[in-house]
Amino acid sequence: MKVVIPAAGLGTRFLPETKSMPKEMLPVLKRPVIQYVVEEAVAAGADDIAIVTGLLKRAIEDHFDHNPVLAGARELPELRDLDALSERATFHFIRQRTPRGLGDAIRCAERHVGREPFAVLLGDSIHVAEPPLLAQLRQTFEAMGGRSSVVALEVVEADRVRDYGIVGGREISPGVIEIDRFVEKPTPEAAPSRRAITGAYYFTPTIFDALRNTRADAKGEVQLTDALSALL
Repeated sequence: MKVVIPAAGLGTRFLPETKSMPKEMLPVLKRPVIQYVVEEAVAAGADDIAIVTGLLKRAIEDHFDHNPVLAGARELPELRDLDALSERATFHFIRQRTPRGLGDAIRCAERHVGREPFAVLLGDSIHVAEPPLLAQLRQTFEAMGGRSSVVALEVVEADRVRDYGIVGGREISPGVIEIDRFVEKPTPEAAPSRRAITGAYYFTPTIFDALRNTRADAKGEVQLTDALSALL
């Protein structure tokens, strides 16, 4: 299974910590955020991981590579586990040369992915689920015949809907919503529900067609939710 991890964002919300450090490398309990993301991907069966990076993101590549300077410390449990993780999948690093939003970052991986289904996990989002959230998405995708992209959702409090992409739709089976619209960061009054996109996706390759035809917004960014709306 191929997984694309967009990790090219500037991380301005975390300044000054992210002035010289990628936000994906910020530590949570001694491990950087993106390591949790890769662990989820591998636990769900990923064997091919493409990480989309940008300016000042070299630390991400170095983290999943062998460091000869630390050769004498390779037997430490922390490094042994990381080395084992890095061996379980093939890593590819793709450069987003200009920060043009999440949709553009995913589009950068089109040539690598080709015309096959693939997953996307955001490089700064940790999911705690058993079975792994990505495995649940893949199972749902396959149960629906592999004809439709699947998006992970979570229910948020009403005063937090303005921080998320929110979906509208109806439940067609337990825990599965047939989405009929996407609204990016609505007010609580305008939100069609409290179901928020949580940063994990299983896509058909048609998402690339939608992204190519999606115009950049006023900030010059290609929004993934606009492309998803086009797929509807």
